Amino acid sequence: MRPAKAVAPRPVVRPVPVDDATAGTPCPSCGTPNPPDRRFCRRCATPLTPGTAPPPLPWWRKIRPLRRRTRAGSGRATRFLVILAVVLALCAGGFLLLPAGRNLIEDTRDKLGKSKPVTPVRVEASAEVPGRPAGNATDGLSNRYWGAPGPGASVTCTFAKPFRLVAVIVTNGASTSPEDYAHEGRALRIDLEVTASDGRKTVKKLTLIDKPGPQTFPTGISDAITVRLTLDAPAGLDGDRHLALAELEFFQRS
Repeated sequence: MRPAKAVAPRPVVRPVPVDDATAGTPCPSCGTPNPPDRRFCRRCATPLTPGTAPPPLPWWRKIRPLRRRTRAGSGRATRFLVILAVVLALCAGGFLLLPAGRNLIEDTRDKLGKSKPVTPVRVEASAEVPGRPAGNATDGLSNRYWGAPGPGASVTCTFAKPFRLVAVIVTNGASTSPEDYAHEGRALRIDLEVTASDGRKTVKKLTLIDKPGPQTFPTGISDAITVRLTLDAPAGLDGDRHLALAELEFFQRS
């Protein structure tokens, strides 16, 4: 038989004598005083400086899926950008629900889109000189005109259905010819009143240049059903002359 292999004796741990006279912070577990520079109890090794509790989460971190605590730099910038994008989207949505936001969208569509002419189904004037009816102002001919006896006269154009009035082109005077233009008086300001299908009225003042030829005025008015133009600020109204308006053209968004 082979002799058994000798087993090394286990080391015996001898407790280190503790000087009870040491002054310091008592251990929260065994009550042993410890010097101020120690981090663990010299008798039972209990931590003498337990970690502080983490600070409470801000309100925005309590919302799913952001309420998870993370280490510094682990996706914090990404979550901030996501929150910022959501806030901006909510602000943009609220702005677009306001009248100013809706008008901005419609005006942008007017500028980016195309327009096409729209013809009124009825034209009526508050006053007209003989032989110069209000229908001459919308017949597509610039050598015939509507003649009004003086300022304050108006012409009302009614359309078949509501539309977005993008622009109005006014050809002032008796004709586009410079010679014929000066033969009659002209209105250098026109009060434009647009009535919508719901009865809402929008008023714009159009200031014209005293020269022959068409002049374009952007309007940007939705749901127009009737348009009334009132002549004002006369020029060249001498003797037996009257106010002349050669042509009116209306455009809608196509």
